[in-house]
Amino acid sequence: MALIKSISGIRGTIGGKPGENLTPLDVVKFTAAFGTIIATGKQSAKIVIGRDGRISGAMVQNLVVNTLTGLGIDVIDLGLSTTPTVEVAVKMENADGGIILTASHNPKEWNALKLLNGEGEFISAEVGERVLELAAREDFSFATVDKLGTVTADDTYLQKHIDAILKYPLVNAKAIAKQDFKVVVDAINSTGATYVPALLKALGVTNVIVLNGEVNGKFAHNPEPLPEHLSQLCNEVIQQKAHLGIAVDPDVDRLCFVNEDGTLFGEEYTLVAVADYVLSKRKGNTVSNMSSTKALKEITLKHGGEYFPSAVGEVNVVKKMKETNAVIGGEGNGGIIVPDFHYGRDALIGIGLFLSHLADHKKGIKSLRTTYPDYFISKNKIELHNGVDVKAIFEKIKTKYKNNPINTEDGLKIGFDNDWVHLRTSNTEPIIRIYAESDFETKANNIAMQLMRDIKEFS
Repeated sequence: MALIKSISGIRGTIGGKPGENLTPLDVVKFTAAFGTIIATGKQSAKIVIGRDGRISGAMVQNLVVNTLTGLGIDVIDLGLSTTPTVEVAVKMENADGGIILTASHNPKEWNALKLLNGEGEFISAEVGERVLELAAREDFSFATVDKLGTVTADDTYLQKHIDAILKYPLVNAKAIAKQDFKVVVDAINSTGATYVPALLKALGVTNVIVLNGEVNGKFAHNPEPLPEHLSQLCNEVIQQKAHLGIAVDPDVDRLCFVNEDGTLFGEEYTLVAVADYVLSKRKGNTVSNMSSTKALKEITLKHGGEYFPSAVGEVNVVKKMKETNAVIGGEGNGGIIVPDFHYGRDALIGIGLFLSHLADHKKGIKSLRTTYPDYFISKNKIELHNGVDVKAIFEKIKTKYKNNPINTEDGLKIGFDNDWVHLRTSNTEPIIRIYAESDFETKANNIAMQLMRDIKEFS
């Protein structure tokens, strides 16, 4: 598997040959390149790091820490943490940058370096290009023995993150506690097993059942929180007679819910529900990427705001949110971004806001779901083989559908009356994603299948 280098970080499978996988040499090289850029022009520099629970985490962590200190950079090491917690810590520590060691939803053989700037946000595409260029040239100089960096282990950020959520004005812990929710959490053998129950307890939820709670990185199922991977959680919600189920991914930046009858609330509707709640309390605009449900636009207009689409990728969503002064935004994969909390996808603040909304609703999560339109997104992918010319394929598809509305800002989005399909290469895997939305599941699937046939025909 080739290394994947994108705005989502440096990602690859562990083992194999340098340059082809995420080997120790590659970890050192990309860390050194990033550290060099962060430290340039500064008398001293500080970087916060944290990791999810995957098997290779400790090994990668040691490589990153020692490379940074070797550059003369001081390291604040949060140890087992979450992506949003590291983002919060960068700001709280007034650090110059951050590195999160996680491959997010990818299986256990993967790991990655997610790179943050001094605002605790993902680095820009321009800085990312500089990192890649510097790594390719191996143009870095390490510190002398008298100028090596220091390492400070800090395990206080679980509580600091939770405290910040409790202080957030729209999180109503009293109302949540009053509902006496019983909750089942699928923690997928990563740091959600520590962070989500601790947050729920702080919100007054005392009855919490945790599935896959051992933090060992041996994921009990595919770690992407999609319907086909959450049958255990759905069944347990029914068996436990719980009010709801919660699923997160290994680094706790994606969030989805299960209704009390074991049906899925829908990962696309995590952002819709949270936005509905936020917009009911404060007026403003919203942003989601163009692979996300049109239900967010409808909710936004209902509340008197304006909706703006962005290219896929958290950094693109954040950029558009800043441009439009959005009060809430994110991605349809269950990624919630609350800008006056921090500009990053955060399942933890998402849980606080969603449960506050549910407490206000008082009629149960399935009832809450019925207040939103029923659209269906068919999510599919085609694996890419080396040498495939995606650009040429997309040009042929554009020609075929030239009479339809077409957007080429991010891959290819084609409108079909009130429906749409979005084709794009992934930032995190060697695949083309094909997402289609319609008011009927069969229509969405049919649109997606037709475009998949087109891709195969033009390959």
